[in-house]
Amino acid sequence: MLAGKIIDKATKEPLPFTSLSLKEEQTGALSNEFGVFQLPGPLKNETDSLIVMALGYEHLAIAVQRGKPMANLVLEVNRRAIALSNVTVKGGKVKNLELGANSSHPGEGLLQGQPGGQYAFFVKNDKNKRLGNIRSVSFYIGENGFPREPFRVRLYKPDGNYNSPNTDILTDNVVVSAPKGGQWYTVDLTPYNVVAPEEGFFVAMEWIVSGDKFFNTNFMDDNYTPYGQIMRPTFEFKESRTWTYSIAKGWTLLTMATAAGQHYNAMIKAEVDMIK
Repeated sequence: MLAGKIIDKATKEPLPFTSLSLKEEQTGALSNEFGVFQLPGPLKNETDSLIVMALGYEHLAIAVQRGKPMANLVLEVNRRAIALSNVTVKGGKVKNLELGANSSHPGEGLLQGQPGGQYAFFVKNDKNKRLGNIRSVSFYIGENGFPREPFRVRLYKPDGNYNSPNTDILTDNVVVSAPKGGQWYTVDLTPYNVVAPEEGFFVAMEWIVSGDKFFNTNFMDDNYTPYGQIMRPTFEFKESRTWTYSIAKGWTLLTMATAAGQHYNAMIKAEVDMIK
């Protein structure tokens, strides 16, 4: 068993909801809100690499051995230097632009993940407008499941393989909770001054672990039943704009479609500044 805590190297503060994975084993876990983690050690190989990825921090890799428990680990990671920028408007006006899902009625179906898993929808700048800061993002959360469970908001550039989500453009931990399901839930992002990439960006919901669920649930087990909130799909786009992520396995394009050829997409939208 590998267990311990992840902290900021400079401040010694715990880092919540940090992703940990064994490179060769292709398994992983997510730390809880106190930076505490636990996951089984390697089984396939004599040695493996434990990869630590905290939002806004440099990646860390440490060597681990099969059959050698490592308890009470304290893993220190360095914060990445990130230059934040604001859009300066000269001689123009700023208006609100809505991008993403337009429908107010969700499609039939459920989108649900395990802790550390994500669904990311590409909010495309279809009409090539001049974009400024991202004002808000919204998720249609279903009435089933546990809609008031917390989740983390993630924003990415589409600069991975095959234009998949890759580079974080929101580097703060924005953890929120909807008051109820069966409706849109909007998250205000104006305090973070995130500039929207001109081609568009990914908005993702990340399922997280909170409270005693971390210690009472082995979510890497095949029999694990997700406990969190459920997103609803939309069928208004002719192509798939949604990618799904799991720890240690990375991003995969969601290709699921109905018998009529309607593509499942996560029901997500965003409001951004449009500069005229």
